[in-house]
Amino acid sequence: MFTSIAIIGRPNVGKSTLFNKLTKTRQAIVSDFPGLTKDRNYGYISLGGIKSFIIDTGGIGKDESNISQDISDQAWIAANECNLILFILDGSENLTSEDFNILVKLRKLNKTFITLLNKSDKLSKQGAINDIASKGINNFIEISAEHSRGIEELKKRLIKLLPEETEEREEEGKKIAVLGRPNAGKSTFINNFIKEDRLIVSEVAGTTIDAIRIPFSIDGNDFTFIDTAGIRKGYKQNHKVEYFSYVRAMHAVEESDVILFLVDSKESLVDQDLKLINIITEQGKPLLIGLNKVDLLTKSERSQIYDTKRLQSNFLQDFIKLEVSGKKGIGFKRLFRILNSIIKKSQTNYTTALLNKHLNKFIEKSAPPSVSGRQLKLRYVHFGGTKPTTLIIHSNQDKKIPKNYQKYLENSFREALGLKSIQLRIIFRKSDNPFDGKVNKLTERQIKKKKRLMKHVKK
Repeated sequence: MFTSIAIIGRPNVGKSTLFNKLTKTRQAIVSDFPGLTKDRNYGYISLGGIKSFIIDTGGIGKDESNISQDISDQAWIAANECNLILFILDGSENLTSEDFNILVKLRKLNKTFITLLNKSDKLSKQGAINDIASKGINNFIEISAEHSRGIEELKKRLIKLLPEETEEREEEGKKIAVLGRPNAGKSTFINNFIKEDRLIVSEVAGTTIDAIRIPFSIDGNDFTFIDTAGIRKGYKQNHKVEYFSYVRAMHAVEESDVILFLVDSKESLVDQDLKLINIITEQGKPLLIGLNKVDLLTKSERSQIYDTKRLQSNFLQDFIKLEVSGKKGIGFKRLFRILNSIIKKSQTNYTTALLNKHLNKFIEKSAPPSVSGRQLKLRYVHFGGTKPTTLIIHSNQDKKIPKNYQKYLENSFREALGLKSIQLRIIFRKSDNPFDGKVNKLTERQIKKKKRLMKHVKK
């Protein structure tokens, strides 16, 4: 089960610093200037094999200005939508009335929350501890987000509170998440595909605002479509419904087996589509691009559908593109056959023997270049995992390998293994010399023989 975690508190208590520490990124800007975070920032955290969505919010303040109220509203939206809340307090000073107001409102939400006393490395924390105790909170965690103190204790607490993976519903079968911009025809496509009017369809963009599951069966196999809300440009700055429609869409991506990305073929791909596709591929999920509404195109328009610069870009060459019509049912059978094939291929574990057979062919076809004056030697390759399909190549170098040769190996493996529309990651690891540091001890007989040979050489 996928979960969301929200970080809330008043301005300048260290929310963004903690966010960066937990996600192991620098996505959130950190400064001593209060109120720097205005829009919600998001990332992922993996604890005990469970992946969760974590949201950094702006400070909840008492300023009467409109922007301050908007920031506070967004923070409370995050708190309402998430499964778990991290409530941060500044431990270097006495608590304020705003801290107490946030605590009162948190308790009314009836949600699980962890109280964190940040900046605990400072000496003046006793006042904050006494204030917390007076409000009945005794199980708080003292941390210093800046210096990583208490972070491990926090992670242990989170692991205990997060739901187990076994809670995921197995009866849903293979999951297909349907994504795209608003009014790309996602709901119409699903309704016609399963031959039921399960979803509301409207000409008004943005009718779907939540991720909706639609189970169905084909040829005795169980599947589930996850219809998601259309993701608009500027979703991170938008309020309430649109932002959390995006959050739920990303949840759907995380738990799906394959992504069907629908594009309005009359508009073709736009920059927003490319950004969304890039976000999906970063999660390692297989993806198929469906060019929808081809029934609305003339013959000449349909023949030129792939002539746009974006569809011809190198970034999209690794994805299968298929013409469909959600309204007329064009391309449905072929689409489902390909989706099913992609799911099976993305879950395939490849043997070391097969991978090394291919690697040797690639090396014979194009020998590895020299790196820093040393010949690059690719010793062997083995399988590293799925989603994305990961291959680990052991060589005498793990850095400074030319990008063009890395791309050559990626393209060669992709073609040999049939990984169209499936994310492939190749990791290079430096293999240790098995004889390095070992001394070959000679036997007594070998020592005598060596001495005889040395005497002969001297003569």
